[in-house]
Amino acid sequence: MNYELNNCKYLSRNYKGLGSAGNKAKTDIEKIMDSMGLGNAGLRQTTYNNKLAHFFLTLAGVIKSPFSLKRGDTLLLQYPLKKYFTLVCRMAHMRGARVVVIIHDLGSFRRKALTPEKEICRLNHADYIIAHNDSMKQWLESHGCRAMVGTLGIFDYLSDTQAAKNNSSEDTRTIVYAGALSHRKNTFLYRWGEHISSFKVRLYGNGFEIGKAKGADKFELMGFVKSDELIATARGHFGLVWDGASEDGCTGDWGEYLKINNPHKTSLYLRCSLPVIIWKQAALAPFVSKHGIGLCVDSLKELDTILPNITQGQYACMKMNAERIGNLIAQGHFFRTAFEEAVRRLDEKDNEK
Repeated sequence: MNYELNNCKYLSRNYKGLGSAGNKAKTDIEKIMDSMGLGNAGLRQTTYNNKLAHFFLTLAGVIKSPFSLKRGDTLLLQYPLKKYFTLVCRMAHMRGARVVVIIHDLGSFRRKALTPEKEICRLNHADYIIAHNDSMKQWLESHGCRAMVGTLGIFDYLSDTQAAKNNSSEDTRTIVYAGALSHRKNTFLYRWGEHISSFKVRLYGNGFEIGKAKGADKFELMGFVKSDELIATARGHFGLVWDGASEDGCTGDWGEYLKINNPHKTSLYLRCSLPVIIWKQAALAPFVSKHGIGLCVDSLKELDTILPNITQGQYACMKMNAERIGNLIAQGHFFRTAFEEAVRRLDEKDNEK
């Protein structure tokens, strides 16, 4: 372990089950912290669904945390921590510790749970923030964030499962789309089929009413598959990252959020060794282009022309790059790198005083 991390800790809590993407991302980060040799300032991780147990276990961990800290320590918090966030930051600072925050979700965007001003006011209690990407970093700083800000790049995705080696062996190009398939979030799926002639779409998840979809014969329903099983069994050529009502672009609140957010399913696709197709205005599009791990498009209608013209050599290169990034994701590389940078920059700032 690097000497800079000797005095670093994190705050675990109770998670209401591990099935959601949000809880998967948070518990993965706890596992990475454990692998780095960092201690838990709170109580041990639990997964009780009972609301009363959830409240008291999380509160007990929050109350314990300052007594686990001393001057010069660094505490990692995963945001949002809702009502406890400001309290934990203040208690950590009273003990002479620094606070590093990794953002999972911004309540002022998707859920509209609070105003941007209130969110920034809350986040300003941190000393350092790990944002998803450069777009989120720019948004934070332009709205008055005073904490130091770094970037993650992409979320890690831990699993002992290995991707199937022959998951793209089909002759017909196939796009995989995984997640909750409700009409509210994925209206585009019900219109997209009429613009498809040269490929097919394989859907992993529940909630898709195929009888209401145009071009229903272009879709294959696989049902819900747990992530570990999906990594081992997913069949297709690309994984799709798209949200909203329109196939011509990611519109509405979901589209606005994609402009600053790192969707967790992107990491899942890469763990499946699938190159990704993503909206060109999405915050992750520059990462996809930089690493050569997929296609960035303005509209899904473009794919009927683009996919047939991709050569075997071009696809093999994208797939090799996707496997390479997927291996880094499986090792916790991106969080580990971002956190080490946070500690280094805070040390440099303290040494200047």
